[in-house]
Amino acid sequence: MFETISPAPPDAILGLTDAFKADPNPKKINLGVGVFMDARGKTPVLESVKRAELRLLETELTKSYLPISGSPAYARGVQDLLFGGHHPLIQEGRAKTAQTPGGTGGLRVGADFLSAFRPGATVWVSNPTWANHKAIFTAAGFNVKEYPYYNADTRGLDAEALFHCLEEIPATDIVLLHVCCHNPTGVDPSPEQWLRIADIAEKRGWLPFFDFAYQGFGVSVESDRAPLLLFAERGLETVISSSCSKNFGLYNERTGAFTLTAQSAEAAEAAFSHVKTAIRSNYSNPPRHGGAIVETILHDPELRTEWDTELAAMRERIHSLRQKLVDGLQERGLDRDFSFITRQNGMFSFSGLTDEQVRRLREEYSIYIVKGGRINVAGITDTALNPLCDAICEVLGG
Repeated sequence: MFETISPAPPDAILGLTDAFKADPNPKKINLGVGVFMDARGKTPVLESVKRAELRLLETELTKSYLPISGSPAYARGVQDLLFGGHHPLIQEGRAKTAQTPGGTGGLRVGADFLSAFRPGATVWVSNPTWANHKAIFTAAGFNVKEYPYYNADTRGLDAEALFHCLEEIPATDIVLLHVCCHNPTGVDPSPEQWLRIADIAEKRGWLPFFDFAYQGFGVSVESDRAPLLLFAERGLETVISSSCSKNFGLYNERTGAFTLTAQSAEAAEAAFSHVKTAIRSNYSNPPRHGGAIVETILHDPELRTEWDTELAAMRERIHSLRQKLVDGLQERGLDRDFSFITRQNGMFSFSGLTDEQVRRLREEYSIYIVKGGRINVAGITDTALNPLCDAICEVLGG
């Protein structure tokens, strides 16, 4: 059997990392995979995480299995992040959360759960979106289509085209929405535009599936969750995949969650029983360590305050890097306006570089950027900034 199988194409992002690792150039720069780096080019372990791990080392008594849906205390902490601890969804039992292996696991759990109850539905994703979104929902049996999102001319949201498409989506379908720090563009709807999206969802009746991978990397933990609260205020059913990879720096611990919200506690409980069935037939129950770290931090006021401070420092560094990149390109006399980069949110920027320019950056300067021109701004180190600006100017003919 195996002799007849051809190699699968490399993953668009992880395959780029493999190529980067194989590059012998000592000055190579990796701006593909979405990880935060400090000024020295390291992806740090947060001090709050280290302190939580020390506490676990001292107090942990067992490595026994978690329940299918994970730790209840972890679920409560996640819901506090998503909605605020005293939100009616939580108080009335209308939100249910399962601990999952990363945000990707949350997406797949949600896709498997929904495929049992909306067979034949179409999942709508933004154009563009994270490459793995289509693969996840296609693997779960869904038809996947795109809605307009990014306007390449304005480097912003293609708002009217977006609204028009959402108005035409039938109630039987599912719409995947990035809560903040849109991947790959960095372009988010304004509060007024989110209000319009929520109005359309309420009128049309399609199911919102939120991908919340970057909470706290936009404006703040509280501000970034505002779109979720808009939908909650209307009593709309929603499903949410959230991740702790970026905001807790727990990339390799694979710590995420899947949350559903319903109009009654009874409906939430019934639906959640099928979520647990989907998990049982997939990975049975989640890994504990990453979730235990997050749980420890979120339920300890001192650690929570320290984490908030560290998260703010990461966010502020990314904002600063955006400005430094724009300033560096402007100082080199480019006749192109890159100020849009400072208006984007989160780790990524849709730079406007063409695939040919991305190829040249890789082959001539060992600078690795995802096809389509997505730059991981959070991965720009202090030493990489000037070489990056120089190389971009060269490929742009500046």
